[in-house]
Amino acid sequence: MAVTTASPSAPPDPHPALISVLDDTARTWLDESAAKVAADPAAVRRLFPAVRRRCGHARLDAYWTVDEAARAVLLTALPLRGQALADDVTRLHRHGDPAEQRAVLRTLPLLDLGDLALPLVRETLRGNDTTLIEAALGPYAAAHLPDAEYRQAVLKCVFCEIPLDRVTGLDTRADRELARMLADFAHERLAAGRDVPQDILPVVRAFPDVIGAELKHALTDRLTDILKEES
Repeated sequence: MAVTTASPSAPPDPHPALISVLDDTARTWLDESAAKVAADPAAVRRLFPAVRRRCGHARLDAYWTVDEAARAVLLTALPLRGQALADDVTRLHRHGDPAEQRAVLRTLPLLDLGDLALPLVRETLRGNDTTLIEAALGPYAAAHLPDAEYRQAVLKCVFCEIPLDRVTGLDTRADRELARMLADFAHERLAAGRDVPQDILPVVRAFPDVIGAELKHALTDRLTDILKEES
């Protein structure tokens, strides 16, 4: 498994959807705020925390909430590039509340940062807030997180009971080493008399040589049960 050269699908541009759901007052505030940020990048530090109060926080689509999308509009309005942009984004993340941090993480795929935002992803993955971990493991992490770290992130999701269908890029980045790690995890669960999460089984099943004789019988029985349930 190698870090992909083509980025996974970026999230949808939030601005068109926001236009359809924000009232006139909120829409005007957001447009004026984006213009202020474009003219003076420092303005984002004052405007970014005010978004939820000004625009709301309902679900916008499968990817964005309204406040996350509105904050993405402000971030993409920043007239900065490279390290300067990374520094401003990092500052907003580190001084923000969880909602603001989720917005930063979800916006990363829309910003031209290369690997410069990886420290934010790594910092998030060291924490225990599952909503932030989910936000961190979006298209940006799928495109930029090194192999070993991506595997560890997937394993952390399993331990934290985060469904693996919320981890972007798993279908293309899963490899034999990840399957081996998940097989070891499954072995520990079975030895402890605990259930194995069903969503790890497709990865393990794709690399059957990693299972080993001791685990093969138990997993085969479990896979048979799952296939019967699915049929």
